[in-house]
Amino acid sequence: MLLYADTPAKHRIGILIVALATLCFASLDTSAKWLVTHIPILEIVWLRLAIHALLAATWLIPQHGLQIFIVQDFRLQLIRSAMLAAMTALNFFALQYLQLAQTAAILFSSPILIALISCYFYKEPLSTPKWCAIIGGFIGVLIILDPFGHGFHPAMILILIHATIFAFFNFLTRKIAAHSDPGVTQFYSALGPTIVLAPFVFFSWENITSTLDIFVIFLTGLFGFLSHFLLGLAYRYAKPATLSPFFYQQMIYMALFGWLVFGQTPNLQVIVGTILVIGSGLYLWFQEIHQDNK
Repeated sequence: MLLYADTPAKHRIGILIVALATLCFASLDTSAKWLVTHIPILEIVWLRLAIHALLAATWLIPQHGLQIFIVQDFRLQLIRSAMLAAMTALNFFALQYLQLAQTAAILFSSPILIALISCYFYKEPLSTPKWCAIIGGFIGVLIILDPFGHGFHPAMILILIHATIFAFFNFLTRKIAAHSDPGVTQFYSALGPTIVLAPFVFFSWENITSTLDIFVIFLTGLFGFLSHFLLGLAYRYAKPATLSPFFYQQMIYMALFGWLVFGQTPNLQVIVGTILVIGSGLYLWFQEIHQDNK
């Protein structure tokens, strides 16, 4: 049974799991950015998801047998799998043109979007300070996007759409985690799009002959499986409000990998916008904690 734990020891385990998950997310994006320069994107997306599904099945079948194909929330699992496929495709396409730090900075608008979604769908009231934080976060996003300047690229819109989908994806992950094994969730999330995309990939397939390419493609599937599995697992040890601030360390990993692998460093505009976005997200988290403690 998956329940939130309120002990500090369990919280520390959840925080450590989030640290590993964000490292895997950053490693996935780094691997994908390297691949999209010379391999068709649809092929990479399909292989990443197919390997993800295979790893999940290899992990789960010895433990649960064919019971992994029986779930209580099939409709939610199907929706989540469609979201994962969309986010993967949007992200990989955008990585052709954007720095890792740019994509990460825009994706960190998700907590702001989550606050707006909670207000609209769950009728959770937003105080004046929260509205100020949301506005500040969107100003940060605009600074990063630079829609009327030379720094703007249409691929940034794709990442903004990705961030919006991820906000809903996060809500769905929390809902499913309450009554489903995180491994089963990851299996279904990858299996659905693997089956649906297979015919399209078959007719546009290009052989991959480089051993290095094959290895890096395997890493995308491995990091994809681990990152989402760990994300679902973390919610078994701590509440989302406890874990939220620790997702921002992914920005450090993305900037570091962008510099080490691609020789790219974020400019001042991206840094300033990122500070505003992360600052707004942290303030929203602080307000949530303060409200829960009242």
